[in-house]
Amino acid sequence: MLAELAAINGAFAIIKTTIANGKELASAGQAIADFAFAKEDLQSKASKKRNSTFGNDLQEFMALEEVKRKEAELKSMMYLYGRYGLWEDWVKFQADARAKRQRQIKEARLKREKMIEVIGIVSLSLAILFMFAGFFYIVARKKLWL
Repeated sequence: MLAELAAINGAFAIIKTTIANGKELASAGQAIADFAFAKEDLQSKASKKRNSTFGNDLQEFMALEEVKRKEAELKSMMYLYGRYGLWEDWVKFQADARAKRQRQIKEARLKREKMIEVIGIVSLSLAILFMFAGFFYIVARKKLWL
């Protein structure tokens, strides 16, 4: 949870500096992606810990409140210092980054499942091959071919 908060704080500082300097939001694209990914990680870990009996509720709550506060500050900065529609672009950019990450996670899961399937097929094939080789070896020894 601390790693996600550190990533959020670092990304927030970069985004805040970018907006304060009047630059386009796209120039802080990596920081935006980092912010969105860390926020999503933090929320998913917090929801997983809610289902656990050993979760630290106060720490999770405070971390999520910190993220909400930073988002509210970013929103006000974007409305005050940014161009028209910057907050809406930010929300869209964040949603696109989240969708891209979900797509990457799904592709990685499918790739891992395919790899496990291939390893299983190869292992089963080798096991069958060695069983036949052992069977023929035993038969050949009984008939004194070897």
